[in-house]
Amino acid sequence: MRIRTALYGALLFLQGALVITGGAVRLTGSGLGCPTWPECSEGSFTPVATQIEPEHQVWIEFGNRLLTFALLIAALAVVIEVLKSRRKDLRLLAAGQLLGILAQGGLGGITVLTDLHPIPVAGHLLLSMILIAGAASLYSRRSGPVARSKIKATSVRIISGVHLAISFLVLVLGTLVTGSGPHAGDETAQRFGFDIRNITVLHTDAVIFLMGLTIAYLVLPQVNSATKRAIVIFLGISLGQGAIGYIQYATGVPEILVGFHLLGAVLFWIAAWRIRLTVVRVPKNRKGE
Repeated sequence: MRIRTALYGALLFLQGALVITGGAVRLTGSGLGCPTWPECSEGSFTPVATQIEPEHQVWIEFGNRLLTFALLIAALAVVIEVLKSRRKDLRLLAAGQLLGILAQGGLGGITVLTDLHPIPVAGHLLLSMILIAGAASLYSRRSGPVARSKIKATSVRIISGVHLAISFLVLVLGTLVTGSGPHAGDETAQRFGFDIRNITVLHTDAVIFLMGLTIAYLVLPQVNSATKRAIVIFLGISLGQGAIGYIQYATGVPEILVGFHLLGAVLFWIAAWRIRLTVVRVPKNRKGE
């Protein structure tokens, strides 16, 4: 059990860390530190002394690539552990992590070969969020199999699904804000071309709507105690994330705050996913509420 907890926890941590290191690549202008793929430079899979300065940009980009390999090893270890434990309920989740990480590698290559076009850059982040959700599901099931919740309150299930969808929409709009802002990963990288003020207002409006929906969700009498706790945690993270977003916009989008905002986005999404898990899944040794 301890080994399983450590493996699944490490996988979830590394999935989140990939988002943070990807942000570091973008915020330091290191997106083309390794200007080709799968090699880092022509004829070499690792940085070479003759690569273009500044040297730190090469190593930041290369470090992000290495983290993908660490993730691949972690995913393989999880697949092996799932097969050894004969947990059939975890096989699809484990396989999805492995295939998703391989897809991330390919998408990362497209990102580099298209000179950091904002569409594959945004796709890179959103795929990470999907994989984070899968890793969070694995971690939540580490103690044993789960069953479908027997919650009969249709309103709870519907609001839960809408809440998760709007949370993901907030992430999508966040990628459009980022793809229209100043931190592209390289000075020559293409931008989406949206007016930064308009797309930021749209992103903010979606967040405000989500907060209203979350509060309405919290006060529903049919919501069980586990879901309420998850909603309160989500609200706390979201309010902190909103404060960081407002401050970074008001102060000219400094890199350090953008980095914290990325970390907040990871925590925001995990918290949103945990709410959904409390509604649709329960341990098999408990009755649905």
